[in-house]
Amino acid sequence: MRFCGLVIAVALVALPVAAVAQTPAPQPSADLASAGLAQQPPRVTILEENDSLYWNSDKHYTQGLRISNLFGGTPSPGSWWDGAYNLIGLAGPIFETGGNSNTIRRTSILAGQSIFTPKNLSMKPPDPHDRPYAGWAYGGISLMQETDKHMLENVELDLGVVGPGSLAKQAQNDFHQFIGAQNAEGWSDQLQHEFGGMLSYERYWKLSLLGDNSFGVDLIPEVGATVGNVMTYGDVGAMLRIGKGLAADYGPVRVRPSLSGTDYFDINGLDGGHGWYFFVGTQGRAVGRNIFLDGNTFRESRHVPKKNFVGDAEAGFSFLWNASLRTDFTVVTRSKEFVGQTSQDTIGTAALSFNW
Repeated sequence: MRFCGLVIAVALVALPVAAVAQTPAPQPSADLASAGLAQQPPRVTILEENDSLYWNSDKHYTQGLRISNLFGGTPSPGSWWDGAYNLIGLAGPIFETGGNSNTIRRTSILAGQSIFTPKNLSMKPPDPHDRPYAGWAYGGISLMQETDKHMLENVELDLGVVGPGSLAKQAQNDFHQFIGAQNAEGWSDQLQHEFGGMLSYERYWKLSLLGDNSFGVDLIPEVGATVGNVMTYGDVGAMLRIGKGLAADYGPVRVRPSLSGTDYFDINGLDGGHGWYFFVGTQGRAVGRNIFLDGNTFRESRHVPKKNFVGDAEAGFSFLWNASLRTDFTVVTRSKEFVGQTSQDTIGTAALSFNW
């Protein structure tokens, strides 16, 4: 969405600079403690992905907003929430501890909206050879486990709605009217209503190459799979990072599908309460289904032939200002996703994370 990204990017730069000298983060609440989730303060992340964040573009994957809350720590052994991890582990070699005391479990809840449009927003009806108008509004939960400070697992379930119920038309055109930009005219031909879901599993390994946590270089390879009527794909990728406090996370969070470090964060992994790093990464995906290209599952709708292999290349930087505040900025180049697409897409992302 044109110009929307610029407004958000400016805000994400200004807020940390103003807040970096604030008082220490608040302590976890008693309610979280009773659930066995209270070793660290809860942490909110607001992530904006937009093709116009750093460039004058307005097409294809044009807008993604994701807001998440990372609960404050590892569930207490024997608590009902710890039991949820153990139950998932019965399905296979997932969330294994082997009696290892050096295991950290984190849980986050999330909500988001993604918007997709063709390149030409003035055509009505839209170009049948370009990707259809579509929106996806969803909520989800993510269960993460780090083992021995070098391996992270993530199970995420997202449920939501595709079509008019996602309010993608209103989100795009109301904002365009507010800033005086061109409305997208083809939303009457968007994908139809469909309830959808995705279940994802990813595994990451943190491999130290040089230095230590005060300044070092690491490599984070990852593999994963997602199944659902919204998207089904397998993925493999890697991220190379250089900086300080690399033990705190596995890279910045992103909107699916992507090379994402998840919402995982460990305050104890910072160096002197701070951290920063530059990163480059790439991910390849074998795509079995993409509703935003294939069209509705059970009803006739617009669609285009998708490409079964898609790749991303990304670069960016993360500033962990203190234990309570961080910002992330990423530029992503995505290969062509459908037959007839004339050029690859470029997406900008900006994220703000803070304790509360």
